[in-house]
Amino acid sequence: MMLTRQAPYWLRLLLVPVAGALVPLSLAPYNWWFLGLVSTGVLGACAYGLSGRRCFWLALLFGLGMYGVGASWVYVSIHQFGSTSVPLALVMTGLFVLGLSLAFALPFYAYGRWFNNHPWSLLLGFPAIWVLNEWMRSWLLTGFPWLYLGYGHLDTALAGWAPVFGVFGVSFLVAGTASVLLVLRLRQLPTRVQLIAAALVAAIWSGGGLMRHIEWTRLDTTPISLGMAQPNIPQERKWDPLFLNETFRIFHSLSAQLWELDWVIWPEAAIPLLYHEAIADLESLAEQADRTDTVFITGILYDEHVKQEYYNSIMALGKGSGMSFKTRLVPFGEYVPLEHWLRGLIDFFNLPTSYIHPGPPYEQGLEAKGVRIAPSICYEVVYPDLVAARAAEANVLLTVSNDSWFGHSIGPLQHFEMAQMRALETGRYMVRSTNSGVSGIIDPKGRVLIKGGRSTREAIIGQVYPATGVTPFIFWGSWPVVVMAFLSLGVLVRLMHRQRVASLSPCTES
Repeated sequence: MMLTRQAPYWLRLLLVPVAGALVPLSLAPYNWWFLGLVSTGVLGACAYGLSGRRCFWLALLFGLGMYGVGASWVYVSIHQFGSTSVPLALVMTGLFVLGLSLAFALPFYAYGRWFNNHPWSLLLGFPAIWVLNEWMRSWLLTGFPWLYLGYGHLDTALAGWAPVFGVFGVSFLVAGTASVLLVLRLRQLPTRVQLIAAALVAAIWSGGGLMRHIEWTRLDTTPISLGMAQPNIPQERKWDPLFLNETFRIFHSLSAQLWELDWVIWPEAAIPLLYHEAIADLESLAEQADRTDTVFITGILYDEHVKQEYYNSIMALGKGSGMSFKTRLVPFGEYVPLEHWLRGLIDFFNLPTSYIHPGPPYEQGLEAKGVRIAPSICYEVVYPDLVAARAAEANVLLTVSNDSWFGHSIGPLQHFEMAQMRALETGRYMVRSTNSGVSGIIDPKGRVLIKGGRSTREAIIGQVYPATGVTPFIFWGSWPVVVMAFLSLGVLVRLMHRQRVASLSPCTES
């Protein structure tokens, strides 16, 4: 019996926002990964057999539940640091969530319109649409690659597939597993097909468990000692000229015990001066690093005088060298879309960091005593293919960030989880240095070795080992998963065409 005959549409409309709200619970900091399967399964069941328009509304409500719970932390930066009243901050957060939900719902209109009228729709169409949805959200309007199903499986058997197919591949397998469970429940396909699908899912999960033990890269035997200064500078004082001396005092105090290490790392925009205003301070820090045979790495805003542009950058001094610029900016946080109309409307659109421009193209990262470092500045680390491309020529991954904008919300913990996935995808150590947490060191299997606190002022000390070689994901990126998704839809279209031809053929009586 078709599901459309079992549950009224109004009941589905009530179920899907609840299901959407389960997705963030499968991710950090909750990590109830099985809720991702439940959530995906509920959406797949509710959308099964419906038209494009009805699928769109179901997916929109699902997105409102997912982003309303999982991305509501943007309210903190809008209200607390953007000097926006509570009612207006709520409205702006609601519009943000609605915009993301609309983007989420569009692919499901296509699913209902063209791919949702065949017994194989759940098995082939739904997982493909889900992963294409996630992929689209990584580049549409510069992208908001957040709340992907695959992030919830860093500690499950499916993690074994991350170095091969990346987070999109893991998401594909999660959605595929949910679809197979639905197929077994609905019994719309022949028994033989159901048994093959169930066996395939079992093989994928057990195979992933075995693949977790594969060492895709080779680690050096000589460790690199490093220390990170997490200053916990109050966000409202960070760019206050009267707090400048105190900022330097805090950093120097935290770093005093770190200069004996190989690397000393300060977080994103740690020095609250423009590059050309901080030349004397940078020279002093470089001299300190030279005296102690140390690589000093810090984030700083770079002012380009010719173009009169400002870049978010990271640089290495002392026994290190190189400077890299942030190329993927945070909408409204580092640049204002529709600037001509929005700039000056409210204080939130005039934050000090909202004048940042995308920097020059990435070249070779940083060099530290012969070790190549692939840096990602804050938001850049959430882009799987961007980090993988940089990792190909690097031995260690580094991300610097300032998540103070989001207070004690779940946003910074989600951000840290994504850094874990980047380490697992690339088979490299990931070092994460932040202003207020969470700072830490992650090994090539995505496991957290050292983790600082939140809203704490501390020095975090640990070791990493340079890696060489590439994982399959570094080699081919997300394209195999995207191609597989389109191929699945192509096979489904072929099956639907054959079904239509068979239904139009005249019956011959014997």
